[in-house]
Parts: sequence; C-alpha cells; structure tokens
Amino acid sequence: MSKVISSRLVQPLVKPFAGEVVVAIQGVDFSYNPGERQILSGLNMEFKRGQVVAVMGGSGCGKTTILRLIGGQYTAQRGQVVFEGHDIGKLSAAQLMHARRRMGMLFQFGALFTDLSVFENVAFPLREHTNLSEELLQTLVMMKLNAVGLRNARNLMPSQISGGMARRVALARAIALDPPLIMYDEPFAGLDPISLGITARLIRNLNDALGSTSLLVTHDVEETFAIADYVYFIANGRIGAAGTPAELSNSLDPFVRQFLDASPDGPVPFHYPGMSLQDDFEMRL
Repeated sequence: MSKVISSRLVQPLVKPFAGEVVVAIQGVDFSYNPGERQILSGLNMEFKRGQVVAVMGGSGCGKTTILRLIGGQYTAQRGQVVFEGHDIGKLSAAQLMHARRRMGMLFQFGALFTDLSVFENVAFPLREHTNLSEELLQTLVMMKLNAVGLRNARNLMPSQISGGMARRVALARAIALDPPLIMYDEPFAGLDPISLGITARLIRNLNDALGSTSLLVTHDVEETFAIADYVYFIANGRIGAAGTPAELSNSLDPFVRQFLDASPDGPVPFHYPGMSLQDDFEMRL
C-alpha cells in the first residue's frame, strides 16, 4: 500500500491567505477521565495564518492538552477543534493521518531518534509520507538543515550534538513537509541563553518564510513576547487573558501580573486544589 494518502481526503475549504483561521477551538470541554478534574472548560481560541501565537500559563493548566486535541490524540467531550475547516474529532483514521501531514511538531527536548543520524532524522517524515526520489529527498533535507544552520552536522548522531543543536535538528524535521501549522511544546526548555535566542529567532523567521502558523506552548516570557503576535494565558481551564505582548505587558489583570512578575502570591495557588491541611489530618485521625 502506498505511503502517500490521497490529498482529496482532507483539503482546506478555502485558498490559504494571511489572516485566515487555521485552527479554531470552539467551546471545548475536556477531561482525561469522566468524572475527574476538568482540564479545559468552554475553551475558545483562534490561530491565524502567518502568526506566531503563544499559549502560556502555569504547570498543569492544560497547555499541552491543547496540542494533543489539535493533533487528534484525544477528542473533546464537548465542542470542536477545527483544523483548516475540518472537525478533527470527526475525521476517519485515514483523514486524520493526512491532516497530521499538514502539522509539524517540535516535541519537548526534541525527541530525536537516537539511532538515526541528523540527516536521517530530518529525512524521516519525507521517507514516511512521500515517494520522492533519493536525489530530491537529499536536496530537501539539506535545505532544511541549512535553514537551521546545521547542514555540516548532517552525518553526526544525536549523542554527538548539544541540546540546543538537537532542538534545531528537531525543528528542521518539524518543517520537512512545509506544514501550514507548526506546534512547539516548550521549545525553550533547558536551553542556554544563546541557544534560546537562536531557537526563538528561527521560529519567527521560519514562520515568516513559510507563511505558516506557529503555536508555542511555553513558560518563557521574555523570548516569547519578543517573537509572538498574540498570546493566550490559560487559567483554570479557560482563557484567563489574551492579547498582543504589548497589551499584556501593560495589563493590570492579577493573573497576568502574577505570571509576568513571577510572583508566588496571586490567583494561581501554590497548592493543588483539595481539602485543607487541617481537614486532611483530622480525616486521618
């Protein structure tokens, strides 16, 4: 069976243009198990073509869950996740696989294949999803590696490169198929200041060059605000605040100020929600 799925299965409803909504999250409720804590509640978000959009918030607020819903790993209990005009939750397996071809994903810490060279890591999605000739495949891989400054590292193994370089290889792999949507899960985590700055600049420059949409899940305020067009703050499974970096920097909203100022006191509690310490002790006596 051919690895190439017919492009007729999932097509954008309109011709792509700057400002078009690529992903729309509409009234989404989600919990990992019925009856357990609601992760997302009535969530509404839009991600437009040509934009770098950041999703920020405290740990455990549901940021990575949003990426999983867009990628079709999970289905919302209520509401819709719409990608290029199609409800992700209603696609067949074949249609979902084709939709995923139009999504690039940079996993936390890169997630490179340790037994494959830098070149073969970037070539992997091309070998998996296309029937390109070896000559054309090599040309495309070299172009992607050159875009992230690692063309001359193509024969190295992941164990032979730094963490920052590994993140850049993973970025080259994420854009191998020129996807209209690129998702980044904590792209700046664990990077030194130089690698962090390089990665941030690459995300912005590649987004502009490809005319794609970049969705960043991140905690890094300074670098994110320097490259993002729009920012969503998630709190208690909902949008706590949203706006441009300039608007949010001037915000007096307590949640935004707590996050931007790294304050331990504010709307976001330190303790996981539940019974008080006193009630917990009394229950055990």
